[in-house]
Amino acid sequence: MTRYARIKALSARAVRPTHFALSALMLALTGCASIPDSSNDVQPPPMVTTVGSKEQPQAIARSEGPLSPVPGIEPMVARSTLPATARAIVEDPREAVGPMEDPLSGQTMVLGDANAREDLWGRVRTGFGMPTLDSDLVREHERWYASRPDYVKRMTERGSRYLFHVVEELQRRKMPTELALLPFIESAFNPQAMSSARASGMWQFMPLTGKDYALKQNMFRDDRRDVLASTRAALDYLGRLNKMFNGDWQLSLAAYNWGEGNVKRAIARNERAGLPTDYESLNMPAETRHYVPKFQAVKNIVSAPQDFGLSLPPLENHPYFVSVPIRRDMDVAVAARLAGLGLEEFKALNPQMNKPVILAAGTPQVLLPYDNADGFVRRLADHRGPLASWTAWTAPSTMRTADVARLTGMAEETLRDINRIPPKMLVKAGSTLLVLRSEHRVQDVPEHIADNAHMALAPDVPPLRKVAIKARKGDTVLALAKRYRVTAAQIAQWNRIDDGTRFKKAQSLVIWQPVKEAGASRREMASAGKSSGKSGTKLAGNAARRQMAAAAPRNRTAAVKGTKISPTRLARK
Repeated sequence: MTRYARIKALSARAVRPTHFALSALMLALTGCASIPDSSNDVQPPPMVTTVGSKEQPQAIARSEGPLSPVPGIEPMVARSTLPATARAIVEDPREAVGPMEDPLSGQTMVLGDANAREDLWGRVRTGFGMPTLDSDLVREHERWYASRPDYVKRMTERGSRYLFHVVEELQRRKMPTELALLPFIESAFNPQAMSSARASGMWQFMPLTGKDYALKQNMFRDDRRDVLASTRAALDYLGRLNKMFNGDWQLSLAAYNWGEGNVKRAIARNERAGLPTDYESLNMPAETRHYVPKFQAVKNIVSAPQDFGLSLPPLENHPYFVSVPIRRDMDVAVAARLAGLGLEEFKALNPQMNKPVILAAGTPQVLLPYDNADGFVRRLADHRGPLASWTAWTAPSTMRTADVARLTGMAEETLRDINRIPPKMLVKAGSTLLVLRSEHRVQDVPEHIADNAHMALAPDVPPLRKVAIKARKGDTVLALAKRYRVTAAQIAQWNRIDDGTRFKKAQSLVIWQPVKEAGASRREMASAGKSSGKSGTKLAGNAARRQMAAAAPRNRTAAVKGTKISPTRLARK
């Protein structure tokens, strides 16, 4: 049976009145969820691009779409806490997912459409609507791609999964379909791509720009990698830029890469100088100057691949995947196994997840290929055992990881590894950690934690207290540092003086030491400050060394960072 026939059969089964029928296979918006290209024979094109790298647009409120909250989420209940009659209802695994639907429109998909047999590349070409750029830089990038047919093949095969959804959304918005090719130059359609500037996802959103366009970024997920949400945000952003630059798509793309404020200033400079203000006339960084020519080169190759000695894989004019709403927390490994997918393939379709568990309250849906969606639902109905082995736990106070591990019943090494906590760090109060489920922790993670979870750490060092000391006439910062077993740089930082200062008269200074020893050593420290020469050092010597040994120089700077110190009279060098 051909893939299209299986899709048609799946559609027919979706409306058949069974106990748990597939009510509809729906369109999903878009995205590229690809496995990172592991080949090392060809490197991607130069000039990694980022979105809005300088200035960020205003936030846009969203109450609908793929990131909207999922109502009606119910907690999972432990087997031992329910009567037998209730257990069968709550633990019915078929309740863990909802009917497949379009995350944007909710309209039923028509799978029997004869247009589904058409080649999608033709549909992309007929929707081209941007002016052509013809320059030496375009020729340069055409030659680059034409000389790497294997790279082009891998890139287009990855993108082929998601181009249908991008094109559908572009045509719905009445935007030029060549914008569907933009992820080719942004990330080679790799949703796991991360630039050195921290731009992430196939559309390469910077963190602040992503937040402005409602892309959640927390410990459980990063929606810059979500193939649906990031595409929605990217097209929102591109549409806004196009209005800002009066319909000029070349300037809009430059702003997408460089930031709209930078492009506006470049235009203003040319206007003051009486120069043209089109894309090619502006003074821009090299990355932005190559950006539109690279995009034009990809467009030219898609328009006529034979002219460059290349061939593009045929694309079917129907969605590659469907959206399956999630109603119960579920391990990523369990979901992948039920879908009949390898773990990496499942993550490639759902790359936004940062942890090994899918939170129903924070993940509206998962994406699955047509050929796997029906099997996922059938296997889920037959599943026995827990769906999730992980849950969230919030620290009630600041504590060591060993204490957290004891409270949650985990090995400390496992706790630190799954939450990426370095050694010798404290977990601060209010931090959310991923922990193993137990008979006492069986409820699904609530929405406010799924959307706002964060983890804050602090060095595991003794708390410090400010202690006053006296610098004698003729003392140097270096001498004081040796006397009190700290560094000259620390004394200089704590007192806002130069570490080479020699005091021309007595002066009050401060140092820091552990709180538990501050009271006991105050008299000894004062004695050390009043003493002179060798006798002073001998008087304070052992006691001062014992008190300051705990205040390791490497910890003092971090501990007093942000502490306001009362002004002191400073000596001149």
